[in-house]
Amino acid sequence: MNDIINIIQDNWELLLVGQYPHGPIGGLAVTLFLSLVGIVLAFPLGVVLALCRLSPFRFLSWPATAIVYVVRGVPLIMFIFWTYFIVPQILGRPVAGITTMLVTLVIYQSAYLAEIVRAGMQGLPFGQTEAARAIGLSYMQTTFKVLLPQAIYNMVPAIISQFVSSIKDTALGYVISVNELTFAASQINANLLTMPFQVYILLASIYFVICALLTQLARYLERRIALRRAGKAGASAAVASAMQQANV
Repeated sequence: MNDIINIIQDNWELLLVGQYPHGPIGGLAVTLFLSLVGIVLAFPLGVVLALCRLSPFRFLSWPATAIVYVVRGVPLIMFIFWTYFIVPQILGRPVAGITTMLVTLVIYQSAYLAEIVRAGMQGLPFGQTEAARAIGLSYMQTTFKVLLPQAIYNMVPAIISQFVSSIKDTALGYVISVNELTFAASQINANLLTMPFQVYILLASIYFVICALLTQLARYLERRIALRRAGKAGASAAVASAMQQANV
């Protein structure tokens, strides 16, 4: 335990921000940056894929389904290598490892977010669609003004859980020398040489604490959403009962 405390005292800056301000930023800051920006950029793409999968037009649903199945069926590390070698050829110039990892996460997470959004929209009562169309809303208006906002609200806990997965996925950036948290831990281990067990126990503990806190946040939001649903259902039932009694 004393060894772990000493490692933290001597290397906390490297774990948090890498070599910044005397070098490139790294450590936990890059891990959180990649995870957060990756989810934010992947979300619109995930929504598009989800809507294409739900589309009645096969020329939209079939390619979107194929993309989702391929991305979810291939290990993330393969996408990292493909992006690492393909993107520089497309752009005609070298690309930084952090850019490669960010592009990979956007592509990879968009497939999972697409399934989350699709499940959220399919989980809504069909009466929502019927009511929207009955008041004259078009298909696009029904989707973007009625169904999609409700689905996203209901899926917030699942999106946070996907963010947790993204944090863990960033550790694979180590293989292309992205200066994230795992890479910082490997630098510490290379300097110390004699305490690999303590270094990687510390690394695992950092990941565990962050992911556990975010998981608890997801569970809290899930309970709040469930309570709000129950409250709305109870209010609707009370209104219906009152109207029935008034008619009697």
